[in-house]
Amino acid sequence: MRAALAPLVRASTYRRAVHLLLGAVILLPYALLGALLWQVLTGPGGGRAGGLLVAAAAVALAAVPPFLGGTRELELAAARQLLGVDLPDTPPGRLPLETRLRGALWFAVHLAVGGVVGAALLTAVPMALIALADPGGIVPDALRTADRWLWTLGGLALLVATVYATAGLGALAAVMAPVLLGPSPAERIAAVEARERALAERNRLARELHDSVGHALTATTLQAAAAQAVFDTDPAFARRALAAIEEVGRAAVDDLDHVLGVLRDSPGAGAARPQPTLADLGRLCADMRTSGVDLRVRATGALGELPAAVSREGYRIVQEGLTNAARHGGAGPVTLTVGTDAGTLRIAVDNPLGGPAGGDRTGGRGIAGMRERVRLLGGELAAGPRDGAWHVTATLPLGRGAG
Repeated sequence: MRAALAPLVRASTYRRAVHLLLGAVILLPYALLGALLWQVLTGPGGGRAGGLLVAAAAVALAAVPPFLGGTRELELAAARQLLGVDLPDTPPGRLPLETRLRGALWFAVHLAVGGVVGAALLTAVPMALIALADPGGIVPDALRTADRWLWTLGGLALLVATVYATAGLGALAAVMAPVLLGPSPAERIAAVEARERALAERNRLARELHDSVGHALTATTLQAAAAQAVFDTDPAFARRALAAIEEVGRAAVDDLDHVLGVLRDSPGAGAARPQPTLADLGRLCADMRTSGVDLRVRATGALGELPAAVSREGYRIVQEGLTNAARHGGAGPVTLTVGTDAGTLRIAVDNPLGGPAGGDRTGGRGIAGMRERVRLLGGELAAGPRDGAWHVTATLPLGRGAG
């Protein structure tokens, strides 16, 4: 019983009725135009070329609004607020013809259903109210009192039936709105692809931020500790360490500005700062040595002539590997091997383990970031302890890095 009476007291019934009545209001100018055209065509001289031309022009103008983007936006806003349906915003750019046709069909349905509801309310509601308030105005006084009560009940039933019919048409409109105003299958696919691209870009920025700023923090911490340790005995080294801290800090700020600029979609943010490549390997190694790392480098091949993407990702892999070695490794030299062989870039970073805690780094974000970089270029990465040392080995095919 409660479910049967729910449409009578539910607020959504009356909000949807307002939406349908908006269609009836918009229908009025079309109805007046139709009546005017009928008079033009059927009146004296209606078959003349001038009258036909005026009628054709009027019909063409009346058919334009349903296909306009502004009309679609208004229909979207009305459907969200009054029908209570969740509809995504219209994608930017020119609307496809299929989307415009669906929007025009919704416009026509809205007006047609609104006209039906408006006509029903204008006829049924007054009749029902008269039957309820003054049945004698409809029923002759000669009829029996019982018959007059039947007319009263009939008026009440007519009023209730009108509300139920309006509720049903409103519910039908709420079901049809996502079909005719919502995105098409192609637009849904495009939206999913756009979200995937946005997530991929966020992941890329997260990797860049982790690698660049994480390296900078580790390097400056080690350099500051080294400078403090030899401040009195080797002031020249301490000055070099402080200068390196300043340089690394400035580079980290530049990297952070670049990432934040991309996140803000600032004009030219993507090209604001060239990303380091393996051509900058010498500076990276110098920074690590200034931090107190006993770094031994073996570089072979023309590293400055690698494909841009491979060189960028290779630099970040080396940077992360050396940062992890400085942060987690034990006492002893760190060995870096970088070279090309048979169309492949090979990178290896080996360092002594730093005790029990240094034996397990697989759960860190750095290793995961390196794996993701290598996977995107179709390469392979191995990282783990072996024979008292931590080994990181990455291989990147040169043929997939031309971008």
